[in-house]
Amino acid sequence: MSAQSNLAPIIIKKKKVVAGGGHHGGAWKVAYADFVTAMMAFFLLMWLLNATTEQQKKGVADYFSPTIAINRVSGGGDGNFGGESVFSEMTLPQNGTGATSLRPTEGKQARGEMGLESDSQQASSAGEGPDAEAFKNVENALQGKAGESMVSKDLYKHIITHVTDEGLIVELFDTKGLALFEQGSSEPTRALKDLSEIVASVAGLVTNEVAIGGHTRSQPVVLADNPVWDLSTARANSFRMLLEGRGLNPKRTQRMVGHADKSHVAPNPMSVRNNRLEIIFLRTQR
Repeated sequence: MSAQSNLAPIIIKKKKVVAGGGHHGGAWKVAYADFVTAMMAFFLLMWLLNATTEQQKKGVADYFSPTIAINRVSGGGDGNFGGESVFSEMTLPQNGTGATSLRPTEGKQARGEMGLESDSQQASSAGEGPDAEAFKNVENALQGKAGESMVSKDLYKHIITHVTDEGLIVELFDTKGLALFEQGSSEPTRALKDLSEIVASVAGLVTNEVAIGGHTRSQPVVLADNPVWDLSTARANSFRMLLEGRGLNPKRTQRMVGHADKSHVAPNPMSVRNNRLEIIFLRTQR
């Protein structure tokens, strides 16, 4: 016992080691996430502003600031509103200005039209004014509504007329079986010469100044020296000379423009329908 009692006691210590420097907090992560989300929303907003039209922007703005119910609702009684709610699309929106009272539109419905006029309304408003009767005389002469048509059935396929804010546009275009110019040149065909004589004749019915434009279809391949600009301008000039040679007063021509292939009327850019000429009878008051 005495030998054992002389030994030093063995003491075992258990030390708890804590790794790291302790808790630093995670608030910065939340702030960073909010910042990234805000930046994403900002760039999305910038993309939408660049990718949408003015009408679409107006429609989005009207949607997010409604003063009426978005969905159609109706009541079941036969009282003042004839069984419909005051918020029904059939009641309040059609009595007022469309989508909202803060941003009124021309449409009758609360949703859908975005303030755009119908085609008939646009045509009606464009056809009004001091030149309406003159434009009507030109159209009637081409279509034969005031008597015998000046255009044969074959040539009539090449003509379209429509009234815009700028004036009356008489459009002459290629068809699959008959072109206005020789292939790849500004040399007029027999059809264009006949059409030019008709257009010059109806131009004598009015005194409006005119503008002439040439359009071409796109080329099937990308060319280092694309001829569409020179070709469209040369064709417009050839058409101008045909008209003046058939009685159009040169002083009435206010401009002559080659539009190349920048304004297609057919979905296919290479369609022959995009080869066309325009003579615009300009409005006297613009």
